[in-house]
Amino acid sequence: MNTSEVMRLIREKQIEMVDFHLIDLPGIWQHVTLPISQVDEEILDGGIPFDGSSLRGFRGIEESDMLMVPDLKTVMVDPFAAVPTLSIIADVYDPERVAYQRDPRRIAQNAEAYLKKSGIADISYWGPELEFFIFDSVRYASHGHESFVYVDSEEGYWNSGREGLGHTIRPKEGYFPVAPLDATYGVRTAMVKALQSIGIQVEMHHHEVASGGQGEIDLRFNSLTRMADIVMMYKYVVRNVAQQHGKTVTFMPKPLFGDNGSGMHVHQSLWKDGKPLFYQAESYAHLSDVGMAYIAGILKHGPALLALTNPSTNSYRRLVPGYEAPVNIVFSRGNRSAAIRIPVTNRAEASRIEFRTPDATSNPYLAFAACLMAGLDGIKHGWDPRKMGYGPVDKNIYALSEGERERIQSVPGSLAESLAALEADHDFLLEGDVFSEDLLNTWIDHKRRNEVDVVNLRPHPMEFELYFNS
Repeated sequence: MNTSEVMRLIREKQIEMVDFHLIDLPGIWQHVTLPISQVDEEILDGGIPFDGSSLRGFRGIEESDMLMVPDLKTVMVDPFAAVPTLSIIADVYDPERVAYQRDPRRIAQNAEAYLKKSGIADISYWGPELEFFIFDSVRYASHGHESFVYVDSEEGYWNSGREGLGHTIRPKEGYFPVAPLDATYGVRTAMVKALQSIGIQVEMHHHEVASGGQGEIDLRFNSLTRMADIVMMYKYVVRNVAQQHGKTVTFMPKPLFGDNGSGMHVHQSLWKDGKPLFYQAESYAHLSDVGMAYIAGILKHGPALLALTNPSTNSYRRLVPGYEAPVNIVFSRGNRSAAIRIPVTNRAEASRIEFRTPDATSNPYLAFAACLMAGLDGIKHGWDPRKMGYGPVDKNIYALSEGERERIQSVPGSLAESLAALEADHDFLLEGDVFSEDLLNTWIDHKRRNEVDVVNLRPHPMEFELYFNS
């Protein structure tokens, strides 16, 4: 859309408010709303000033003046606003209209530009599968004198002893049950309809493996920056539909102990001149040498990548053996215990790789851009994962002998380890000025000071069980 088309849409839909969204460095949507009396073509073209010092990971107070400039390709009518409201995603600039290089959306755009300039491909496609929990009740607190969390779900296995109808799901038995066991079916259907109402293509939805309302809604693939936009819209829609139904949603990787966690498996492919680059008929899993080199890049840089694709301390509660978590830095055909799975297909246009380790606490703009840069680094160096000890491993890795498992590298065991890996291995992200040292240093410092240290310093309730009477 151009500015005149947006103004025409405003008149046709009788829009009363215009909402401008931008994303902070950790990956949370922020917004500011203008009444329609304040919106004209000059605002749509020139942007809105804002205080960058108030957003996490942006600027200090001494240089806080910044500009958000709406990307008119992202216009949508907000399905949840009380009055007709237009929503637009914005890019961040300096007051002099220079693109701000800590803007996560800018990083994604940089990565797409670098891909084209490389000559390897002209577009990448992304299909994330976001898993989440729909809870009926959540309470939590962390103060100097108390620390607790309480969640509840009508289908949670822990409710089998309560008076009721007895329809609960046992741990690890939640994959594809029908109603009434699938108690969140209606809510997920409403989520799908809301997503479709704003133009987001949905392929399917279903209950996931865990008890307690775990679900998944799968999206049609799209280009990198656009898919990151869609992920943010998806999370916004899912949370608001849950709120309308008196429920709440979390994308935390591991909100429940003793059951499967939630990931964000990311399907990826490269195309050039309208042709897929990852397909080769007479090869392992029908994957081309280009696809193999791309896999090698992701696996070699995997420990560093996780600082961006699994960037919460809670991420590493999920990444443990025994809960279908892809903790093994290997690849395989159709094997969900490997970090990278090659989906089995005989269609060239469906050829892709699936990086199964990421989760939805990541900032999608940074996570997708980092995956692309790692994959391109593998192609640039002509790496072959088969010669680097990354597989293929076409067995259930969790059932291997101890000697066999010892030869397989595991993902880092904590966010602190992943941040250290990123600190040591990030040159591949700096290629083409896609990421900057400044952004990566800011990211690492923010995560250490505001997340790792904050969690490490506090007593854990389990420690009271273990040590109170020591």
